[in-house]
Amino acid sequence: MIIKGKYRIARRLGAPIFEKTQSQKFALSVQRKLKVKRSSKPKQKTDYGIQFNEKQKARFTYIVNERQFNNYVKAALAEKGKSTQILFEKLELRLDNAIARLGIAKTRLHARQIVSHGHIKVNGRKVDVPSYHLNVGDKISIRQGSLSKKLFENLVERLAEVKSPSWVTFNVEKNEGEILGMPKMENQELMFNLGAVIEFYSR
Repeated sequence: MIIKGKYRIARRLGAPIFEKTQSQKFALSVQRKLKVKRSSKPKQKTDYGIQFNEKQKARFTYIVNERQFNNYVKAALAEKGKSTQILFEKLELRLDNAIARLGIAKTRLHARQIVSHGHIKVNGRKVDVPSYHLNVGDKISIRQGSLSKKLFENLVERLAEVKSPSWVTFNVEKNEGEILGMPKMENQELMFNLGAVIEFYSR
């Protein structure tokens, strides 16, 4: 999935959803835009507009296309339980997201490339599908033949600086990550509102 104009998209959605936009440069550009808006009468968003905006924030955060995201929401609504939590789990347990959470990749887009190029194994088998759904207990490793590539240069140092969520862990000596539990949405600082996303699809 190629995304062009990340700064433009992030400014339109009002959140630094891409790692590239999580910088002082982006913050300053948002401030300039707000100054321009204050000088003119601001447009009031409808409930539909707000919900659509939250849906786009979530979709671009996880680098998921419209069809895939729609399928995730439909599946979450069809299952018993809290729809927002179920949707969060489905998005977080994507292989590309887990690779980024572990610190193997610098960004989710980078993680997609790593998986697509066949550098990752799940439970000993090569998996090249970024959307591959992980389960508790799954083991994630980097292919032995890929470890020497520049892509994974200084990996040990990078991993030492990463603060991964409690549901994943990576053992450098074993070259193995593991899904320890289910991702929890509670107390997470998210840049989007999954409740509004569910409302958008429940209209």
